Amino acid sequence: MDQIWNILKNVSDPEIPVLTVVDMGVVREVEEKDGKVLVSITPTYSGCPAMNEIESNIRWALEEAGYNEVEVKTILSPPWTTDWMTDEGKAKLQEYGIAPPEGSSADKSVLFGEAKKVMCPRCKSRNTIMVSQFGSTACKALYKCDDCKEPFDYFKCL
Repeated sequence: MDQIWNILKNVSDPEIPVLTVVDMGVVREVEEKDGKVLVSITPTYSGCPAMNEIESNIRWALEEAGYNEVEVKTILSPPWTTDWMTDEGKAKLQEYGIAPPEGSSADKSVLFGEAKKVMCPRCKSRNTIMVSQFGSTACKALYKCDDCKEPFDYFKCL
């Protein structure tokens, strides 16, 4: 089973190629029975356009490694949250220039009419403002740092 997980640790997320599907927490379970591999995945949100490509990339990586019978099953419940991202994945986001999700998926700052202050991935300042609730993808918000003046994506807590 470790061999299969190690293969999956090399399957990149198509929208954020610095992350793998394991870093993202998209891979929920791996089973091997009678020579058949079953990989269960959960989309980051139900309309995620990358899921077909993720499924194909998982299947291709395992078949290239010699696993001839591969099934990828999508599981919608429980829904994916940023809590499932690995610490290594969050560090990779930071290095890539995307502010990783901070705290748990239960961000209630919006209830008080204020945007979350997140750390700038470039200069590490918290003197940041949200420019738009939506960034380069639906799962990210666009922020700007008032210290270094650079815009950056923040991977929203979901």
